[in-house]
Amino acid sequence: MATHLDSGIVTKTMEKAKKFSGRLSFLDFARGIIMIIMAWDHVSGFWNQYHHGGEGILGRAPPFINTTWFLLRFVSHYCAPTFIFLAGTVLAISATRRLERGDRERDVTLHLITRGLVLLILEAALVSPAFSLPWTYFGVIACIGVSFIIFSVARKLPPKVILLVSLLIVLNEPFLNLDFIPLNVNWGRYLRVIINEPNFERFPYFGLYPIIPWIGVMGMGWSLGSYLESKSRKDIAALRNRVLATGIASIVMFFVVRYINGYGNLLPRTGNTLIEWLYVSKYPPSLAFLLWSLGGMCIFMTIGLVLEERGLSENRIVAAVLTIGRNPLFFYVTHLWLYRIRWTGPPYQLELSTTLVFWAVGIVVLWFMCREYEKLKRKHPKPILQYI
Repeated sequence: MATHLDSGIVTKTMEKAKKFSGRLSFLDFARGIIMIIMAWDHVSGFWNQYHHGGEGILGRAPPFINTTWFLLRFVSHYCAPTFIFLAGTVLAISATRRLERGDRERDVTLHLITRGLVLLILEAALVSPAFSLPWTYFGVIACIGVSFIIFSVARKLPPKVILLVSLLIVLNEPFLNLDFIPLNVNWGRYLRVIINEPNFERFPYFGLYPIIPWIGVMGMGWSLGSYLESKSRKDIAALRNRVLATGIASIVMFFVVRYINGYGNLLPRTGNTLIEWLYVSKYPPSLAFLLWSLGGMCIFMTIGLVLEERGLSENRIVAAVLTIGRNPLFFYVTHLWLYRIRWTGPPYQLELSTTLVFWAVGIVVLWFMCREYEKLKRKHPKPILQYI
């Protein structure tokens, strides 16, 4: 009996030793890339009169002045889905590793709830003012915060169940009817905004990132994290072709969905121009939007795996991207206030070329700030910095 028990213990120890316990650089690379792209979207939104968004709010499709400005906005569509998906991935890995090193279930639950509350406070205190919006604005950081709180409980479900429920949420979001929630009272309108009807119709109850379907996107990311957490470095490297194939298949399905022009398109095509094919709903995200953006995310992750395989993680540019990717929340909050600096009078407009230079210089400054912040966090790992 003792021999059998000892053998079992040795087997579990060997399995645990095979697992890759460090950071997954290809995730940091993908996240770093989209943070840099996201910075472009925001700096251009702050300074260029022709850069705008609002795709899909209440079924609307604001027109773009030309194809160039449309594409300069369209390229940023990778950002929010990747940001939220990978937040779920990293959360799953973090929660599992905390349990493996001896943290109690209760402690992990409280940690996730605390992280969620910190995000809600950051949204109200720093993010909303950066966009000149009221503290009640329900943006991407608030959405992630609420999702973290939900996952403090939902994480106890089997990963396959989380994946199934997440897919059902994403695929069935267009059929969600909130008419049972009254619109003639503020709490009802705000609740609908938070759940699935983003808009700016009634001050100050604004929101762009409703919990449904974004928690479905985070759930898919959680499922990936649960899968990766048990793999060795060799197993993860071997996923490269599968990740790439998934990305390509997702993009192909995007064009299929746009061609069918029915289900999956909250903003159907009205023609066959490039803009008509690519103009998809982000608020809330349609299936077409998610197919394109998450497909691109898979390609970014594949590039990260290739760079790691070829030993290029120490390359200066790659290392800078990884540094940004390891500090996404700090980068997010900091870049908003860096890029909204005003040194001219109204209407606060710059030429496109000047904005591009401003963006590029800002990325260098933000990389330096992320590097120094990372050093500070390593020196003081336990205080509030662990939540940012």
